Amino acid sequence: MSGQDSMLKFDVWERTQTDAPVISDAAYNALIGVVLCWGFAVNWLLVRHVDTSTLQNIHPILFLLGYFACCLGGVYLFNSSKSPSVSFLGYNLVVFPFGLVLNMVVSRYDPTLVLDAIRITALVTVVMMILGTIFPAFFQRIHTALVIALLAVIVIELVQWFVFRIQQGWTDWAVVFIFCGYIGYDWGRANRIPKTVDNAIDSAAAIYMDVVNLFIRILRILGRGKRR
Repeated sequence: MSGQDSMLKFDVWERTQTDAPVISDAAYNALIGVVLCWGFAVNWLLVRHVDTSTLQNIHPILFLLGYFACCLGGVYLFNSSKSPSVSFLGYNLVVFPFGLVLNMVVSRYDPTLVLDAIRITALVTVVMMILGTIFPAFFQRIHTALVIALLAVIVIELVQWFVFRIQQGWTDWAVVFIFCGYIGYDWGRANRIPKTVDNAIDSAAAIYMDVVNLFIRILRILGRGKRR
């Protein structure tokens, strides 16, 4: 392996070679599932045991600064490290602030509605993983479109909120479709890189963020429908 090939890459998806032990396909996919379940379990504990009023009393600017500092630091760690322990630390730095946000989001909805959103999200995630396995080339082709669409929706939502002080339901549907695409895309590329423990953790971290964003939008759609 040349010096350039062995150089630490900051994008886990660009890794084509590895010095780490390669595990079986079954073990690799199972590990991704275990890491995802760990993140969801931590989120559940945060939602169940952290008082929402405590979070709401934190100054919004301080909360946002802490949120982005943890998330960006976590993404940097799991994306740049080839050490499973460091990548897992980075993953948890993302899971924790996401869990606090989920705490405030789900507190606004009836628990039955939250369970419905969890079921739908789980079903959609499994379906998109299957499609990502069957049609990896398709999801690879639409990646640029997904990036552009997501950026466009973010800009539109910011303008709607800060300029017009409105929220339109179609943007939730747009984000749902975008993150469905991202789940298929991330699952497909997770199975194209070397199947190591570290890469399984890194892949799970990317898919975790897709799934949580999908869940939040599905919950908002269900909640809006119930209020009508």
